[in-house]
Amino acid sequence: MRLVFTLFLSAFIGMVSVQASAQQSIDLEAVMKKMGHSYKQAVKAEDQGQMLMALDELQTLVEQAKQARFNKEPEQSLQGLDKVLEQISLARTLAKNNELAEASVALKSIDSLRKEYHELHEPPGLWQLLFGQ
Repeated sequence: MRLVFTLFLSAFIGMVSVQASAQQSIDLEAVMKKMGHSYKQAVKAEDQGQMLMALDELQTLVEQAKQARFNKEPEQSLQGLDKVLEQISLARTLAKNNELAEASVALKSIDSLRKEYHELHEPPGLWQLLFGQ
């Protein structure tokens, strides 16, 4: 019985450490660069197939980014990524209806989300350090 418990405990600890290292191993900067590339491809897509492929890749990358460990404002960061996923979903629906111009407009709101949520992770400027917020 003790051997079974020890094996179970070892397996559980191994799973936890693998999950923790997987979370830490996500290179968020690299994923974000790929997201930017996929985003540009989706916005510039000239046909439905191109746009849907770019949107699928973008969604996959956003899901990967959600697995990263955010040191600063993690709840807000995840909220921002969820908003991006909502816009991707809207754009996908429009693209499936062959409304590429409207899908592109929906995607452009992602850029404003990017700007808004990236401010959470910018280091403080000199004036903020000297005089506070």
